[in-house]
Amino acid sequence: MGKRLGGVVVSAALAAGSIVGTGGASVAAGAAGDGAGERRSYTGEIDGAKYRVEVPEDWNGTLLQFSHGYYPAGWSPEKIALTNSEEAEKALLDKGFALAASGYKGTYGYAVEDALTDQLALRDWFAEHVGRPGRTISTGQSMGGTVATLLGERYPERFDGVLAMCAEYDGNGTWNTTLDMTYALRTLLVPEADQDIDLVRPRDAERSVKVLETAVDKALKSKRGRARLALAGSLGNVPGWYSAHEARPEKTADRVRAQAKWLRNAYIAGTGPLARLDLERRAGGNPSTNAGVDYRRQVAGSAQKDLVRKAYAEAGAAGAGLSADLAKLNAGERIAPDAKAVDYMNRYTIACGTAPGPVVTLHNAQDGGAVSDQAGWYAGQVRRHGDPDNLRQMYVDRGSHCAFSAADEITALKTLLAKGDTGRWPSTDPRTLNRSVSRYEPRLQQVLDLGTFEKKAVPPAFTHFTPARFPRPSR
Repeated sequence: MGKRLGGVVVSAALAAGSIVGTGGASVAAGAAGDGAGERRSYTGEIDGAKYRVEVPEDWNGTLLQFSHGYYPAGWSPEKIALTNSEEAEKALLDKGFALAASGYKGTYGYAVEDALTDQLALRDWFAEHVGRPGRTISTGQSMGGTVATLLGERYPERFDGVLAMCAEYDGNGTWNTTLDMTYALRTLLVPEADQDIDLVRPRDAERSVKVLETAVDKALKSKRGRARLALAGSLGNVPGWYSAHEARPEKTADRVRAQAKWLRNAYIAGTGPLARLDLERRAGGNPSTNAGVDYRRQVAGSAQKDLVRKAYAEAGAAGAGLSADLAKLNAGERIAPDAKAVDYMNRYTIACGTAPGPVVTLHNAQDGGAVSDQAGWYAGQVRRHGDPDNLRQMYVDRGSHCAFSAADEITALKTLLAKGDTGRWPSTDPRTLNRSVSRYEPRLQQVLDLGTFEKKAVPPAFTHFTPARFPRPSR
C-alpha cells in the first residue's frame, strides 16, 4: 500500500494534522484564544490519552465528538482528526459547531475499549473546562464508527445522537470473516512448504503476512488463481470495486483484481497476522474461529457468488473445480477461539441496537474494508432491541472505504440534527440528498481515494441500496 493505505487499515481522515500535547499528570491542557468570542483551540492529555478541541467564535452550543478509525502501528497522524476530512472540519467550524476528539491511549491498533473510556473522559472535560453543550453528537468513522455507536448506546445522558460513517457494528464478526478469508488464501494458494504460517496466535507475524501477500500476487497471474481469489473474497462479501474515483469494473478479471486489492491491503496487511498481535494482547487470546463453518454454504449465500462462478468458468474449472476447492476448505484445519477473548469482544466490539437517540449510518455501498452488510446487520439489531424510527441509513454508490466528501458528511449530519430538533426525519430520498450535496462548492465535494491517497471532486452519489446478509454475525 505504500503507506499501507488499505480499506480497513487507515481511516479516511488520515489527512488531518499534529498532536500537540502539553504533558502533565492526570489532566493537562493548553488553550489558544481563551477570550469570549474568539476561536479557541485546546490540546492536552487526560490519563495518557491526547485530545484536541476546537471551539469557533460563535459556538452554536452543539459539540461534535469524533472517534477516529484503526491506525496501524508505526503510522503517525500529524494531528488528531476531528472529522472524516479536513474540508468538513473547516466547514463545520465555520457553521458554529465545536469539535472534539481523543487520540486514545496508545493511538494504534484495535483500541475500542480505550476509546470508549477516553472519549467519555473528554466529553466530561469539555463540559467542565469549555462549557456545557446544549447537545453532543457522537460521530466516528471505520473502527471509530463502532466507538461512536457504542457511546450513544451506553451513555444516552451524555450523547444526543450518533453519526456512524463506514462503521463496523459487529467487530467480532469482522475478525471471524477475516479469518475465513486468510484461511482460504492459505489453504488454496500458499505452497505446501509455507503452510505452517499462523493465522491466529502468530509466532512470526511478518512472515505470515509476506507469505500471504506473495500468494495473492502470484494468483493474480493466472485464471485459476484469480478464481480462487474470488472464492476467498466471497467469504467476506468483499466487492470487486476498490477505487472511489473510477467507475465500477465490469469485466470479471478486473473485478477480481479489485477484490484482491482488498484482500491484500485490508485483510492481510490490515487485519491480518500483524494486527492479530495487537488484538490478542488486548483480548487476552484469540477471539476468532472457523469451527463448524460450512464453506460451501458460505459461498452459496454470498453476494459475490456470481463473481466466483464466472471466475471459475473463465478458468475452465466451473462446477468440479469449484466443488473441489470448497471440499478442500471444508476438510482443512479448524481453529478454536479462547473463551476469554470472545467475552472481551462481546463486551467491547458489538453494538446492541438499542439506539436510544437518533442514529444515522453512512456507508459506501461497495466498501470492501467495512462491508455494507454490517449496516444491514445493525438495522436488524435496532428492529429487535430498539426503536426503528430512531435509525436512518444512507448509502453512497462508490468503492473504497470512508469515501465521503465533506458535503456528504454535512448532509448526513444535518439530517440527524433535524430529527433531534423536530422529532421528525426530513426526507432521506437519494435525490433529495444528492441535491443537497450538489449545492456545496466543489472543494467540499472532494473525496479521498485510499488506493492513490489523492483527492478529487466527484458527483453526488447517494443511492437506494439493500445490503447483503452479513456472513458471520456474532448474534
